[in-house]
Amino acid sequence: QVQLVESGGGLVQAGGSLRLSCAASGSIRSINDMAWYRQAPGKQRELVATITSGGSTDYTDSVKARFIISRDNAKNTVYLQMNSLKPEDTAVYYCNADVLTKWGQRKGYWGQGTQVTVSS
Repeated sequence: QVQLVESGGGLVQAGGSLRLSCAASGSIRSINDMAWYRQAPGKQRELVATITSGGSTDYTDSVKARFIISRDNAKNTVYLQMNSLKPEDTAVYYCNADVLTKWGQRKGYWGQGTQVTVSS
């Protein structure tokens, strides 16, 4: 079994910063891509940023130059540094990991979500 636990959400004023963390644990052999998604009320879940095991990153246009995704492979942890936050960034943020388990099964896992609220 694999678990992803997120932390770091909260309430912040527009222009402020937050750093999200997501730690994976359990029967992990290796982790391929890791990603952050978000879902605002009444909207579909959207991909925010991705990072490969080698450190290559990609971002949705609306967060480019404001958000930074990074990871610590030794800790099986992915981070999302969010700067210059805007009210439209308000959402529940979810991490996702493409995991190869110790039994050779490859599967995507989700965290439980963490709320980010940006006030104007």
